[in-house]
Amino acid sequence: MGLLDGYFGTRHPEKGVTPRTAPEVRSALLALNGPGVPFVVRNGTSKEGDLVAECRLPELRVRLWTRMRLDAAKHEVRAVDEQWEVSLTEHVLGQRSRGPANAVYRVWGKETGPDGRAQRVETFRFETRQMKDPLRQAVLDAGWTWRGVLFRL
Repeated sequence: MGLLDGYFGTRHPEKGVTPRTAPEVRSALLALNGPGVPFVVRNGTSKEGDLVAECRLPELRVRLWTRMRLDAAKHEVRAVDEQWEVSLTEHVLGQRSRGPANAVYRVWGKETGPDGRAQRVETFRFETRQMKDPLRQAVLDAGWTWRGVLFRL
């Protein structure tokens, strides 16, 4: 286990789980697509990796990606998180970052409470775990290691 494995979210499958083939792992990840899922898993380009999970949050002007490379020799999926946040300020158009995406995004609004006073109310909430946990679990269930990385897939 590496020094920063815990920080990057590296997880190992339970003992005794027989590793599946790379095409089976790919199929398991692509099978996560469907109605009610806040992200899409698609085939990646040569620069992106083997697979990409992408989530767009128009309410927040945020896009999240988890790029994945399947390493059949080691039975592991190497994954890197990226995010793009658009800012409408005068000097900054947007910000792209890379690294473990462990965040909760919220949108707040105002409502009148039962006592007639205005109060803050959460109108939208998205946790990056809603995207990352199903991806990671599909890989672990297939008997592969989920390895979080920062730079190279």
